[in-house]
Amino acid sequence: MSDIIQYIITFLLYGNESAAKLVGYTADESLWNNFHVVIVPNGHIGCHIVEPDLSDVIVEKKEDNAKSLVVIHTDIIYNTFFFISRAEELIIDQRDEHNRFLAKFSILGKQNRLMIPTVDEYARLLMKLLNLPLPTPGFSNIFLTHDVDSIANYRHLRGAIGGCLRGQWRSVLASQRDIHNDPAFTFSWLISQDKKVENAKCIYFIKDAFGKGYDYPQYNLDGKDFTLVKQLIENSGATLGWHGSYYGDKPTKLEKENKRFHRSHYLRCSIDRMQELVDMGVTDDFTMMFPDQVGFRLQTTRAVRWINPKTMALTNLVLHPLAVMDCTLSNANYMHLDEDEAYFECQRLFEKVYKNNGELTLLWHNTIVRNGNYHHLLYPKLLNLLT
Repeated sequence: MSDIIQYIITFLLYGNESAAKLVGYTADESLWNNFHVVIVPNGHIGCHIVEPDLSDVIVEKKEDNAKSLVVIHTDIIYNTFFFISRAEELIIDQRDEHNRFLAKFSILGKQNRLMIPTVDEYARLLMKLLNLPLPTPGFSNIFLTHDVDSIANYRHLRGAIGGCLRGQWRSVLASQRDIHNDPAFTFSWLISQDKKVENAKCIYFIKDAFGKGYDYPQYNLDGKDFTLVKQLIENSGATLGWHGSYYGDKPTKLEKENKRFHRSHYLRCSIDRMQELVDMGVTDDFTMMFPDQVGFRLQTTRAVRWINPKTMALTNLVLHPLAVMDCTLSNANYMHLDEDEAYFECQRLFEKVYKNNGELTLLWHNTIVRNGNYHHLLYPKLLNLLT
């Protein structure tokens, strides 16, 4: 467990390993003089999981003729572990109909703390106490990501029949003649928008499930439609990632080729699912967001190595915090915001990430920008904030 504690301290100090040696994590007062800052353990990490104390951090300054010492009586190491490992999801049983842990079930949602990156605030406090410079404002990385749940609305049988039944037969015929006419085929538009953000990394998460249930529709990875999409993506310099099945199926051939980057369909993730990703060799996961609320599910704006709270193993799976998903903002079952409200919430969130030199990841679906909502207007406005 010492590797986990050392990792958390170093993470809080933005990777400063030499400064991490100045921080002790012990209740043994005979050892305190070995450090500049001591964090007193609450005894829970590695033993049993309890709700963290999120009240104001208690800091005591001790001074004598020989040395000054700062003692933090709030266990910010345990609190950080609790959030970045998602240990919370082991002690709260509530889930929605898709077996997802929502913001409204979380301690963070109930305490209205979703927009507060508590772990990063601990980091700033610790750096101040060690007289270290605070992180330079900016974005350490920008990921513009797109989940390709469907290539086209009307190029598969059920979609075409449904469109005709809804009186959209002209759109169906236009799509059948040329896929570029299909309202879901927005890849060229997304690529042109994403190019406005210099140094952004673009990832298209491709699903190759069997089209059953919530994985429907399946698109043919050997067909001309997907070949066209793949060419557009690759020619733009973007990356293909693996959009994991709703049902947690193992990756197929194409997914294995692109499994470094992963995001679960419907943002379904769990402790067991993340361990499966570790076992499959996935290195970077982009699922980590509450589906029903924007904010900081990990309580940090930065990518972090996942700690399995069941096994207390520090894994090589890096969790990238997902900041905003399009439908979270507009869906009537989620935040149900109008365009101005959505812009304001995103702006607030961007400012938090920027302040902490964090990583900003956006998720916009190709299927959503031509379906009559405000997302084709909002997305360019948000990208303008990043330029």
